[in-house]
Amino acid sequence: MHRPLLLLLFAGAVFAADPHGEEGARKAMDSFMTTFNSRDVNAWAGSLNFPHVRFASSRVRVFPTAADFIRDSKEYATALGAWDHSAWQEMKVVQSGADKVHFAVIFTRYDSGGKVIGAFPSLYIVTLLNGHWGVQARSSYAP
Repeated sequence: MHRPLLLLLFAGAVFAADPHGEEGARKAMDSFMTTFNSRDVNAWAGSLNFPHVRFASSRVRVFPTAADFIRDSKEYATALGAWDHSAWQEMKVVQSGADKVHFAVIFTRYDSGGKVIGAFPSLYIVTLLNGHWGVQARSSYAP
């Protein structure tokens, strides 16, 4: 007689957002953007979890370790041409749990004068590994 109520309560518990997970994941997203804008690839790697995966420009890149990411990303900022900095335009949690949060975001790239170069919808997956919240996967329409 009480089975529908128990099932509903159980389903709600399984899919409920974890505010502690979201808080740590949002801090990781802010760290990602801050370190990316700093152009310090070592600091940027510190905002990630590994293996790290990026889907962009019709490619899938997998970086098994921070050392791999640092080696392959040293020239990334210069490859962006007139780019000066980026900022989150929109960030929405689409799924969350205690150790993983999916964010639908739009980030905007700016030149040194503050002119918009482009805005790119993306999906970021932030995970908690070994006590560290970091971006572990990104899929974007950015070059």
